[in-house]
Amino acid sequence: MTATVNREIHLASRPQGWPTAENFRLVETEVPKAGPGQLLVRNRYMSVDPYMRGRMNDVKSYVPPYALDAPLDGGAVGEVVAGEADGFAPGDTVLHGLGWREYALVDARSARKVDPDLAPVSAYLGVLGMVGLTAYAGLLEVAGMRPGETVFVSAAAGAVGSLVGQIAKLRGAARVVGSAGSPAKVERLAALGFDAAFDYHDRPVRESLQAAAPEGIDVYFDNVGGDHLEAAISALRPHGRVALCGMIAQYNDTVPPAAPRNLAQVIGKRLTLRGFLAGDHQGLRDQFIHEMAGWLREGRVSYDETVVDGVENAPSAFLGLLRGENLGKMLVRL
Repeated sequence: MTATVNREIHLASRPQGWPTAENFRLVETEVPKAGPGQLLVRNRYMSVDPYMRGRMNDVKSYVPPYALDAPLDGGAVGEVVAGEADGFAPGDTVLHGLGWREYALVDARSARKVDPDLAPVSAYLGVLGMVGLTAYAGLLEVAGMRPGETVFVSAAAGAVGSLVGQIAKLRGAARVVGSAGSPAKVERLAALGFDAAFDYHDRPVRESLQAAAPEGIDVYFDNVGGDHLEAAISALRPHGRVALCGMIAQYNDTVPPAAPRNLAQVIGKRLTLRGFLAGDHQGLRDQFIHEMAGWLREGRVSYDETVVDGVENAPSAFLGLLRGENLGKMLVRL
């Protein structure tokens, strides 16, 4: 039976700098009823992602900001418990965009049925979902990595970065270097097949990258920005490419960050720096799913998940993500 009480997380106030628990509120509401073209979904897992920090600010961006005193949203996967929509039935597992709540009333047009027998359902929020597509499209289409090249990945033990490094090796990279925020994460990168990895706390990133890739790099997959981007510009060889995926080092800054001090090198080296959104590369989805599912079956790709239980703990999971407490994908199990 469907419960009558739904618990969801609302944005109580807009963060100034680093978010705190006080910016969120746990609210109890009635479980909604599905009408024509709608699905009532009992969420099983929800995603917390760095981009959500930007949506907490009331500024214009590529997605609307979160509203105050209303539930947040984001990727979620769950089970259809009721609904009136062609192509769906109770018991189906669906992927949708209304996380941060236990029960979601989803427009069937925005839900995608997934196969729980192909992989654990949580994988559709990570390795087989937007995370995986981000890594795949960013490395292969945006940066255009070619066999024999050297690739540098920042936040390489995170959900996206860990997949970028593995895909690079599978697609013929000569050398893959990753940065991470702890000795344990550096050790994990070695186990994932990275040729070199370093803890960015140990010494300046530029020095560590030079030691790990003394002959330079061809591709930089940027999840961090700041000193990592500056170091990569110095290390890139002529005609190098940068896929700008995220800049988590700057998301909580209260003043505009200084640009990399060596941007002039972009001209002489004829570098390409290109920002991208995974949503712009949906045409790659079928190819990505086919290739990634094969790699998973063959045991050629590994992925990590950090799971926090309970919707009431979603804010702490999000704050932990911003502090780098996750290994791989940060998820909340509902």
